Amino acid sequence: MSNVSPSGPPMAAGPLTRAVLEIDEYASGLGWDQPARLFALVDTARLRADEPELAAQLGLDADEAAAPLTPIEQDELPTGAPLDEFLATVAWPDAVAGCALTVERLMLPPSAEGSVPDGLDEAALAKWVAAHPDRQEVRMTVAVLRSGARESAIRLREKDSPTEVLTGSDLVPGLAEALSATFEG
Repeated sequence: MSNVSPSGPPMAAGPLTRAVLEIDEYASGLGWDQPARLFALVDTARLRADEPELAAQLGLDADEAAAPLTPIEQDELPTGAPLDEFLATVAWPDAVAGCALTVERLMLPPSAEGSVPDGLDEAALAKWVAAHPDRQEVRMTVAVLRSGARESAIRLREKDSPTEVLTGSDLVPGLAEALSATFEG
């Protein structure tokens, strides 16, 4: 587990937006071509009270003005397993207020969607997108809380700058749904 450095995001942003931007900044520091990364989001004050040793390990000193949510990276995701199948196996303890995932993908602009050949299976579609001249490499960071709140950040590889990160609550709805499902049951 590693703590995401609490720097960068605007103080005016809500706690979930701040957490998403912290994770995006952390992932950006690791560079591109990284595996997907899963994070637990914990209430910082509760972490300090319930687990003072862990909070100290993560650098969350009591006198420090830390973000309300602390992202804690989980163990590496299994390679080869489809992301949706892996997420279906995840369950969080009550102390976890939310979770986040950062993942890189290839995307096409909306103008290219009409040219997608019919009848492609998932592997053939991925190959077609990878060869498309208008493809964009993106890093998506999506976070959800138990309460249902959602937030996302998208960073294009060709515009890899903290000032070029797009945020919004419904940018990656399918991934947000899959993350929300990890709190059900």
